[in-house]
Amino acid sequence: MTSTLRADKGKPARNRRSGGSRRRRYVWRGLLLVGALLVAYIGVTFVQVWLASRRDGDRSAEAIVVLGAAQYDCRPSPVLEKRLDHALELYEGGTARTIVVTGGRQEGDRCTEATASAEYLLAAGVPDADLLREVQGTNSWESLAAAARILHDKGMTHAVLVTDGYHALRVQAIADELGLDASVSPTGNRGSVRDYVEETAAVAVGRIIGFRRLVDLDAQVEH
Repeated sequence: MTSTLRADKGKPARNRRSGGSRRRRYVWRGLLLVGALLVAYIGVTFVQVWLASRRDGDRSAEAIVVLGAAQYDCRPSPVLEKRLDHALELYEGGTARTIVVTGGRQEGDRCTEATASAEYLLAAGVPDADLLREVQGTNSWESLAAAARILHDKGMTHAVLVTDGYHALRVQAIADELGLDASVSPTGNRGSVRDYVEETAAVAVGRIIGFRRLVDLDAQVEH
């Protein structure tokens, strides 16, 4: 009788241990599933960034928008020069009769990125009447948002965006978020592996929280 009672008293403890083990297994399985989905999401995003860098969205449009990049003492950097040369090719090929140059002034600069870009294109033979300048943006979202307002004020709705290949998918996503009817015609500068990794992270996060919020998050991290 005594041994039977002891056996009965031991059963609840064993059942509790068994139930706890099952819960831990479920938690671990859930974490593994979430991890696998996250890896798959990032992997798919990386492939999309890579494919976008090789896809030319050149089409007939009302404006060509050049995303700004660094300028040195009012002269375009090599990266910006490649973007401007590509925009010039599109312009001369009849893609659009208007070019919007973008980009503000960094601390200590004499010129805005847009001004340096405009002077470069003027020297290449583009009439000033065919140039529009966005001079406030300090990042891709701000520049595209301002460019979209400029285009809407001019009654323009269709644009081709020019930037580096690795940057193409994020620029397209920002344009979509802003309601800008645009495609991307990337330059031949497709970037390094690090560029693709950083862009993959930015696109992956931006799709979840929104690219406007991503800009705010970047600013908070920098500060």
